[in-house]
Amino acid sequence: MTHDLVLCGGRVLDPSQHLDATTDIAFSDGKISEIGDNLTGADRVDVTGKLVVPGLIDLHTHVYWGGTSLSVEADAYARKAASTTLVDAGSAGPGNFPGFRAHVIERADVRILSYLHISFAGIYAFSPTIMAGESQDLRLMAAREAVAVAEANRDTVVGIKVRVGAKTSGINGIAPLDIALDVADRLGLPVMAHIDEAPPTYEDVVDRLRPCDILTHCFRPFPNSPVHSDGRVRAAVLRAKERGVLFDVGHGMGAFSWDTAHAMVAAGFWPDTISSDVHVLCIDGPAHDMPYTMTKFLALGMSLQDVITASTTAAAQAINRPDLGKLAAGGVGDASILTITDGPVELEDVLGKIVTHDQKLSAGGIVLGGKYFPS
Repeated sequence: MTHDLVLCGGRVLDPSQHLDATTDIAFSDGKISEIGDNLTGADRVDVTGKLVVPGLIDLHTHVYWGGTSLSVEADAYARKAASTTLVDAGSAGPGNFPGFRAHVIERADVRILSYLHISFAGIYAFSPTIMAGESQDLRLMAAREAVAVAEANRDTVVGIKVRVGAKTSGINGIAPLDIALDVADRLGLPVMAHIDEAPPTYEDVVDRLRPCDILTHCFRPFPNSPVHSDGRVRAAVLRAKERGVLFDVGHGMGAFSWDTAHAMVAAGFWPDTISSDVHVLCIDGPAHDMPYTMTKFLALGMSLQDVITASTTAAAQAINRPDLGKLAAGGVGDASILTITDGPVELEDVLGKIVTHDQKLSAGGIVLGGKYFPS
C-alpha cells in the first residue's frame, strides 16, 4: 500500500498506546493509516534520530493575534512549538469571540480550541505599557452572553476562563470565579482558573474548583505559592488534587518558579498537564514555547514518557477530546516531531533563576491532518 505521507525512521513514542519503537508512521486521507517498518509513501520525510509523538496540545496559549494585545500568531507559533492543537486561554470573551473565530480560528492551519473568557472583551489590556485586569470591573462579567456564545460554538469552546488575584480581579477578589463557575455549571463545561497574588489566596481558589476544573499557573512563585516556606504542599491543594481538580503549568511570564517546582516535586506532586501560556511578553523568554517548557520537566526528573503524556493524552482528556493526543491507525492525522539535543541548556524561570540540564527538546516539524509542515 502506498500512503500519502510517511515519516521514516524516527523513534515513535506514544505512552497511551504503549508504543516506543524506531519505525515508520504513515498518513493517508488526513488520518494515520499505518505504523510499521518499511512503509511506502508518495511523500517520505526522513526523521531518523528524531522523536515522533502524538500532536502536542498546548493547553494554555494566547493566539487571538490582531484582536488582543497579548496574542501571538497561531501558525507561526505552532511550527515553533511543534504543536498541532493550541488551546487559547481566554484571549476572547463573548463580545469579541465571533471575530476570533472568523479571522483566526477558521483561517489557521493549526487546530485552535478555546476557553471562552467570562469577561465580555476577554483579556483586553495586556501589553508592555498597559496592564489592566479585566476582572476588576464586575460590569464586564458577562454570564448570559458567555452561555449564549459557548452554546453556539460547542465545536470550539472547551471551557470557561477566569482570572482572579490582586492584579486581575483587585477589590472584586474571588467574585469573578464564582460567576465563571455558575456559567460553567450551566454549560456542563470546566473552568480554567488563573491565580496571581492574593487576595484571593491559593487555598480560596482551589477550594472552589470542581472535579475536572483546571487550576493553571500551578507552580507559581511566592507570594501566593502552592507550598509553605518549609516545602509542604498546602492542604487545600492536596484536597483539590484528590477530588479531581487538574493542575496545569501555564508557565507564562510570571508563573513558573524553580523553588516552587522543586518543592512540589519533592512532595510527589506533579502537574497533570504541561502548557506554555505563550504570549507577547514571554515568547522570547522565559517560557519561549512548548518544547522548552517540557524540557524544564525533564530537568525536574520527570520521565520523557510522562512529559509526553502530560503534553498530549492528559491535555486531550482535560478538554474532553479523546480523538486527540494519540497515535493510532484510523485516528486524527496529527503528529509532532521533536529533536532531542544533548549538551548543557540553561533553563530560566520567571524570577531569573537558571537550572542547567543536559538535554533539550526542540521543534522538528508537525503533521496536521496528514500534511507535513517543517519547523
